[in-house]
Amino acid sequence: MKTTTAFFSFLTSSLVSLALVLALALVLALAPTTATTKFQFQNTLSSSPLATLFVTLFAISLNYWLVPGGFAWRNYHHRQHDNEKPNAKLTGPMGWPILGTLPLMGSLAHAKLAALAASLNAKRLMALSLGPTPVVISSHPETARQILFGSSFSDRPIKESARALMFERAIGFAPSGTYWRHLRRIAAFHMFSPRRIQGLESLRQRVADVMVKSAWKEMEEKGVVDIRGVLQEGSLCNILESVFGSNDKGQELGDMVKEGYELIAKFNLEDYFPLKFLDFHGVKRRCHTLAAKVVSAVGQIVEERKRDGSFVGKNDFLSTLLSLPKEERLGDSDMVAILWEMVFRGTDTVAILLEWVMARMVLHQDVQKKAREEINTCIGRRSHVRDSDIANLPYLQAIVKEVLRMHPPGPLLSWARLAVHDVHVDKVLVPVGTTAMVNMWAISHDPSIWEDPWAFKPERFLKEDVSIMGSDLRLAPFGAGRRVCPGRALGLATAHLWLAELLRHFTWLPAQHVDLSESLRLSMEMKTPLRCVVVRR
Repeated sequence: MKTTTAFFSFLTSSLVSLALVLALALVLALAPTTATTKFQFQNTLSSSPLATLFVTLFAISLNYWLVPGGFAWRNYHHRQHDNEKPNAKLTGPMGWPILGTLPLMGSLAHAKLAALAASLNAKRLMALSLGPTPVVISSHPETARQILFGSSFSDRPIKESARALMFERAIGFAPSGTYWRHLRRIAAFHMFSPRRIQGLESLRQRVADVMVKSAWKEMEEKGVVDIRGVLQEGSLCNILESVFGSNDKGQELGDMVKEGYELIAKFNLEDYFPLKFLDFHGVKRRCHTLAAKVVSAVGQIVEERKRDGSFVGKNDFLSTLLSLPKEERLGDSDMVAILWEMVFRGTDTVAILLEWVMARMVLHQDVQKKAREEINTCIGRRSHVRDSDIANLPYLQAIVKEVLRMHPPGPLLSWARLAVHDVHVDKVLVPVGTTAMVNMWAISHDPSIWEDPWAFKPERFLKEDVSIMGSDLRLAPFGAGRRVCPGRALGLATAHLWLAELLRHFTWLPAQHVDLSESLRLSMEMKTPLRCVVVRR
């Protein structure tokens, strides 16, 4: 109710102001242009109560629009003015009427917002408006740390589509509290523990073998390899067997994941303005329909596993959840939400990362050759790369780090936090209810932080060992703090092993011009799918 009331207040003020602007524009358009008639027009304007009212109200409306950060911050600046001890200045773009900075939130939002922050000298903290929602964005490691590690930003804002797809009951978006802490404990000590990750090593090796065969088959049949398709197919198979212990419903669940990506990534005005008629594409309705399918499919898998009791001693995530002590066990609906989130979030992450890596390998043949020599020296004639080998492959790890620096999979949107009460960030007051983001792409391309940031140089990570697990905010592609990605160690283990196998079996060459253009959807993907020629070794 409070949100709707605030929105209607915002909408009414905006529409009145917009009408006044149009009225004033009309008056000025009709104004005479000669010197004599200009004088007469000015006299008429000054003597006309209606014209005076228009000008006065227009000036008042500008006081709401033309404030740093835009319309959503109008009350903040009045509050600052009334405060006996003003806080540090908050800067940001004024944006468009009603929409604020929403027109910038497209496929290159991360780059546009980085340029905007730099131009306004607001890298440490920039305010903007996404419709009626006040937002702050950090493009600096110090303020990023305050946001991501701060208890005041313990919750995450959730889109209507994500809520409809049950993510509010899963680890990523569940509100901070007893339930969420319980999920984090289960993830840390049971699902993503080092022992559990090691237990899935043979699965990762088997999937790597399948991808190698698929790549060679495509090369023989088509003369070119669509690496995105190979990686997506392998990634889906890997996550389904990791989660459920089998790939029996691979096609069905794969289609659901694909549809879910499309719905979550689709721009929907209802996410910013709480009016149902703004859902022009029927996103919310389609999400509810998809959620019903997910509950049916995943719920059936859970029921069958519980009924036959075949979960004792197995390594998949479903077996882990069913084997929990009674006092820690989750209800079926919560279990379905968690398993669905793991399939949804785990399917594309490694595939997208490795496509970027392979694009860089194709473009930088010297780097590819050096990595292959390191792999051959370490592995020798063994049939498989093992997880234990990765520690002896520092250059391979440096390549992955450099790709994560240049092409972070979640450069902006996946970093959102929500201020649960008033809090100061860098001495700036951030009001309760503000959405806070970290632009990791801006940080990882900042020349004051990274030497020659636009150049692909894996060697920089051999000179300085930069952690990417969340402790060093110069490069934290998996997040940091209490909302850090719980599956980051598993994701890296998978990426390292698969990359080593792909480089060991083939020399990768470009089939066409390699386009490194970015497209930010749910994750930051290559805009043009990578196509390669492979030469068997």
